[in-house]
Amino acid sequence: MRCLLVDDNEAFIEIARRVLDPDGVRVTGTASCIAEALLRASELRPDVVLVDIGLGDENGFDLVRRLAEGDARDLAVIMISSDTEDDYADLVAESPALGFLPKADLSADGIRQLLDKNR
Repeated sequence: MRCLLVDDNEAFIEIARRVLDPDGVRVTGTASCIAEALLRASELRPDVVLVDIGLGDENGFDLVRRLAEGDARDLAVIMISSDTEDDYADLVAESPALGFLPKADLSADGIRQLLDKNR
């Protein structure tokens, strides 16, 4: 499974690669802002996009809406954050995202479960 990881924290990106790659979710691209993420999604056509809710001065929910409106509308998008799901449950439910995974619980199995749940 090919994954685009959108996060502005380089340390987390490296941790995510080490966690996901060995279990079959290969981080094939990264982006740290909305413009870069839109470009990467178009270029790479990943199977799943993991989007951090907080992207510096930008908002991950804005990115998810833009992806859903554009050529990437068929992409599976999962929101991630170091905060808990309870903090964002309503916003995630209202967004085009498939669901939410806390960064502390990020795993290939967690991604697959969300994808299976939404098929």
